[in-house]
Amino acid sequence: MIATLRKIIPQPIFKLYHWLMSVSGAFYYGYPTKRMMVVGITGTSGKSTTVFLLHKILTHAGLKVGSSSTIEFCIGAECTLNKTKMTQLGRWGTQAMLARMRTAGCDIAIVETTSQGVEQFRHIGIFYDALMLTNLYPEHIEAHGSFENYKNAKKKLFAYLATLPLKKKFKIPKTIIVNGAVKEAAEFIAFPVERKWALGQSIPGSSRVLAAENSNITASGVEFDLDLIHFSVPLLGGHVIDNAVAATAAAAALGISLDTSAEALREIRSVPGRTELIDEGQPFKIMVDFAFEPVAMSKLYELVKLIPHNRILHVLGGTGGGRDAARRPLLGNIAGDNAALVFVTNEDPYDEDPQKIMDDVAAGVRGVGKRDGVDFFVIPDRRAAIARAVQLAEKNDIILITGKGCEQAIIGPERSMTPWDDRAVVREELAKLKSTWELSAK
Repeated sequence: MIATLRKIIPQPIFKLYHWLMSVSGAFYYGYPTKRMMVVGITGTSGKSTTVFLLHKILTHAGLKVGSSSTIEFCIGAECTLNKTKMTQLGRWGTQAMLARMRTAGCDIAIVETTSQGVEQFRHIGIFYDALMLTNLYPEHIEAHGSFENYKNAKKKLFAYLATLPLKKKFKIPKTIIVNGAVKEAAEFIAFPVERKWALGQSIPGSSRVLAAENSNITASGVEFDLDLIHFSVPLLGGHVIDNAVAATAAAAALGISLDTSAEALREIRSVPGRTELIDEGQPFKIMVDFAFEPVAMSKLYELVKLIPHNRILHVLGGTGGGRDAARRPLLGNIAGDNAALVFVTNEDPYDEDPQKIMDDVAAGVRGVGKRDGVDFFVIPDRRAAIARAVQLAEKNDIILITGKGCEQAIIGPERSMTPWDDRAVVREELAKLKSTWELSAK
């Protein structure tokens, strides 16, 4: 029904609807972010992990923090996994959550803010104090029409920040923080705000650069120095360094010392659904990760190379219906090149034919030489695909299950939602084989 309406109703009408919902929601809930510090985090990837790390840092610093992201919604220490399949809630949802944060006494709100959310005006009525761009590369092309449109949608958010008044109560200068490695970084940092910082490398116009030095990436975590402060973060993957520096920079913009950030990050053991290891005593490793596009998946394989293993078994889908079909065979290429066994399965088809999505991914797997029924399998039922990988895994193998992370549903036609959690399903399938491992270990 919704998909049909979108085809019939002119886009200006939809835009007006979204604008009215955002404006009326902010008014109804009394503009809660006028009385909190607010950090917005946007980018192609790394947003949710950066929100998660920043929440931990600010909480460690003694502040009461609310946050919303693809991973979870938090009000202080009470966090619930995001079951909506929406990063930024619509139809008053975002303002309602911010109002709950304010009522609960939160000092700070961290809002993962998406390009599609901006196009639907979900940022309107949020009084940001700082905005961060984690990175930028092609994504949501079907939704935006081109990379240029995608980039410009994110730029609208930074332009909006420049129009907002300073909050005298908090005395936090309006701040833009941009990853200096982004080709278009200068476009984002050019907006007229009081403070402009760069991550990784300098950008013309930036007044401070926060860059990791002496980095070391191991199978147990990462280490680096930041302005002579040593950081040790027990999370897996080189991307963790970028996320940790980004979160530390955002905290610094709010007056939190680098020492405090280093202390907080040292205590973190995992991020839900992000390189999350599932250990039920099985003789092989299983990692669940959100990676759903080529850049993130390539980085995931860089991490896996650091972990001792025999073979890699990879269960993946094609990201989701209606999204960037061109990358599906690329995902298949990456999995086929790196994994010994590949299992292509269903993910989030939305209104698209799930078999067509799987066929697109499968073409990429076959393109690098994998053979159907030998080292490559198309298994539409996601549980059956995971079960097959678990059954075929041998001692010291590693199974990668990507595309959903800790998401709580599979989305079908008309946004129908089937409850789902890759991590729970993995544990259930492992339990069926536990007696087999125990016998073989004797």
